[in-house]
Amino acid sequence: MVTRIKKFKKSKSLSSFTRKKDTSSRAIFFPIILGLMILATISFLIFSNLKINKKRVELNVRIENLKKGIKVLEREKQDLSAKIFQVGTEDYLEKEARERFNLKKPGEEVVVILSPEEGQEEKLGEQKSFWQRILEKLGI
Repeated sequence: MVTRIKKFKKSKSLSSFTRKKDTSSRAIFFPIILGLMILATISFLIFSNLKINKKRVELNVRIENLKKGIKVLEREKQDLSAKIFQVGTEDYLEKEARERFNLKKPGEEVVVILSPEEGQEEKLGEQKSFWQRILEKLGI
């Protein structure tokens, strides 16, 4: 039994463990397929990254527009709050009553300025200077 082990050990030398180079189509085909799979994976990741970046830019623009809208609405809110405060005062109520209902305080006189009527405007336009009338009479 001892001799068999020695023979076995001798027959399995280091040179027998080296692989033989396989030049068949299988040896060439596997690295090409592996390379194509790695290239496809990298391409997919790059495409996904570009798509995500485009979406991020669109969302950032939308966020900026919404922030501007919020600022405008906050200014409007402040203006309306000031008007609400103003509406509650007696001075405002008095002003509105005078404007809307043509009211006046006792002892006040109301002055109304009327705009010129259409006929009066034409008459004003027809008034001509002395020289213009003379030139018209002469036919010039």
